[in-house]
Amino acid sequence: MRANRRADTKPELALRSALHRRGYRFRKDYRLDLDAGSRVRPDIAFTARRVAVFVDGCFWHACPEHGRNPAVNEWYWAPKLRRTVERDRAADAALTAAGWRVVRIWEHVPLTDAVAAVTAALTGGALSGGALSGGALSGGALSGGAPGGEE
Repeated sequence: MRANRRADTKPELALRSALHRRGYRFRKDYRLDLDAGSRVRPDIAFTARRVAVFVDGCFWHACPEHGRNPAVNEWYWAPKLRRTVERDRAADAALTAAGWRVVRIWEHVPLTDAVAAVTAALTGGALSGGALSGGALSGGALSGGAPGGEE
């Protein structure tokens, strides 16, 4: 699994590029050492506004729309994917307890919707604090192609 990127995936790069074009400045893959002793590493962190953005891949984070259970080596993959989801929930809880706003965006969400969700969180809107799930894949989707895995 060495080829699976932890940072700088195509959906993440597209979102970061769009946010940067709109004048937002942020830290990428920035480690946050929280008060409770936990460490969280959001994909995009707006430290001054305390907003953490995660761009989740459909396979790795068990997307309800596109996530699938592997047919081969299920004894290995099922617990691994379950632990990933549990780790996501623990990170969300730790960040929220530390006063951060959390935005989780699926890789299949159209880029315009993803930018709108991040912008709403930065301005105190209602889209922050939860995962943004999108509808059908469109030409402006974060993944730029078929959903199902990270690059």
